[in-house]
Amino acid sequence: MQTIFVQLKCELGRAYEVAAALVEQDGISEVYSISGQYDLLAKCYLDDGKDVGRFVASTIQGLSGVRDTYTTITFNAFT
Repeated sequence: MQTIFVQLKCELGRAYEVAAALVEQDGISEVYSISGQYDLLAKCYLDDGKDVGRFVASTIQGLSGVRDTYTTITFNAFT
C-alpha cells in the first residue's frame, strides 16, 4: 500500500463542496481543511504499483472547483 498526500487549492468559496466530493472518492481516506497556500489536504492510499500521476489527475484534479494540486509521495511511516 502506498500513501500520498495531496494539497488542493480550490476556487474561492468552494472548499467545502470540493471536500465533500473528495471524501466520496475511492482511495481517499481523510480530507482536512488547512491554512496557508492551499485549502485542503487529502490523505490517499493507493495499491502498490498504481500510477500516482494518473490517480491524482483523474480522481482529484478533475473535480469541479479544484484549481491546483501539490502531491507528496511518502516512503516510511514512523510510529
